Amino acid sequence: MTERKPPGVSFETWIDRQIREAMERGEFDDLPGTGKPIPDLDKPYDELWWVKQKLRRENVSYLPPTLALRKEAEDALAAASAAESEHEVRRIVADINETIRKAIRTGLSGPPLNLMPFDVERVVREWRREHWD
Repeated sequence: MTERKPPGVSFETWIDRQIREAMERGEFDDLPGTGKPIPDLDKPYDELWWVKQKLRRENVSYLPPTLALRKEAEDALAAASAAESEHEVRRIVADINETIRKAIRTGLSGPPLNLMPFDVERVVREWRREHWD
């Protein structure tokens, strides 16, 4: 248990003494980050700094559902473009189209979706052009 502040001694003096004595005992010698600059010290204050730092450290990202779906649709088009067969292209586009239709029916939170199902035949034509020419 920590000792109590003696009467008649200011808190600042009492705390300073405790810190000095702990330093003399070497209690701060092996702390993580010792001798390294404080990260992001020169950046403007952000009240959610600790949340953002935790997300970066855990390699997690968060997008509102509408933006996440836009990203998923973009990834699906890239996957369709790299597909090995026309059948695979059609399956990929059909899957993302179903997800988009469901989102339009039920609604998602976030910015406006601004996304419509893809024209399967157009995507297949582009795939053929890339793979057959």
